[in-house]
Amino acid sequence: MTSERPRLAVPQVALLALFVTALVTAQVTAAKILAFSLPVSLPVTGATLSLPGAALAYALTFFASDCYAELYGKRAAQVMVNVAFLMNFILLALVWSTILAPAAATSVDPTQFRQVLGASTNIVIASLAAYIVSQNWDVIVFHRLREATDGEQLWLRNVASTASSQLLDTVIFVALGFLLVPSVLGIGVAAPLPVVASLIVGQYLLKLLIALVDTPFVYAVVAFVRLRERPADPAPAPDREAP
Repeated sequence: MTSERPRLAVPQVALLALFVTALVTAQVTAAKILAFSLPVSLPVTGATLSLPGAALAYALTFFASDCYAELYGKRAAQVMVNVAFLMNFILLALVWSTILAPAAATSVDPTQFRQVLGASTNIVIASLAAYIVSQNWDVIVFHRLREATDGEQLWLRNVASTASSQLLDTVIFVALGFLLVPSVLGIGVAAPLPVVASLIVGQYLLKLLIALVDTPFVYAVVAFVRLRERPADPAPAPDREAP
């Protein structure tokens, strides 16, 4: 008699799907620079908050990974992060195979299509490097704090792990993509230092705000999944009459 293999629960699949969807969206939106007007002028950024377009989607990956790590453990979270890293290369292969394939007369303009979806090499290098470092750091810090607090204070490990990993991600991505790779390897166009500093500060401020705001949602997701997956109380055994 063969034992039944364990199946993935719907919440687990949903968190995996959210993580991968947010990651893929971040990859294809990374090249656009967003600009948000501020009511006040801040140091470094001024009155405009500038950040790469990937920041909005990428912040969701840390929310999903923290929920996943809390519910399914460090090993499962690391597997998710590192398998998703390999999926980035599949994304690149699929996008570039479509870009390089011949276009029909009724197609959208191939040049514009390439400009929109074909991320430049410096952005690809920067995003991959930032991803593999920051996401693994997030999982490690989350579980170190979980052990240090005996599984209590979820808010602390959510905020601390996300805030520190988002800082790593922001500095690595912006410094590599907009400064070091163009300057050292000659790939892409290097941005002036004030622009690089503004991108780092702007992106991190948004990510830090999201890390603080998403904490109640992490609690809600974890509580919902644990309640849903908690086994029902066994029915009481029937009384036996004495012989």
